[in-house]
Amino acid sequence: MYAIIETGGKQIRVEIDSKIYVEKLDAEVGSEVTFDKVIMIGGENKVFGKPYVEGAKVVAKVEKQGKEKKVLVFKYKSKANYRRLQGHRQPYTCVVITEIKA
Repeated sequence: MYAIIETGGKQIRVEIDSKIYVEKLDAEVGSEVTFDKVIMIGGENKVFGKPYVEGAKVVAKVEKQGKEKKVLVFKYKSKANYRRLQGHRQPYTCVVITEIKA
């Protein structure tokens, strides 16, 4: 059984015991998070939502909070002596899916 959920402006396919990285959530490590925006439930008989499946939830446990690797943004204009270097590290939350309620 699997589900497609929406979180952080992205759609993610999840299964039980799968580890996913999502946009930073406001939750403590070890706590449970519930995703209510379930777009589809898959398995033997599929259920599609319009836009979300009513009464469906995906429960996950927060494993860790962190930041991704640094992405360097370099702006450059030739012949103008213009150079700017900027770094960015996107925060994320790692969750493990524990239950899919259809």
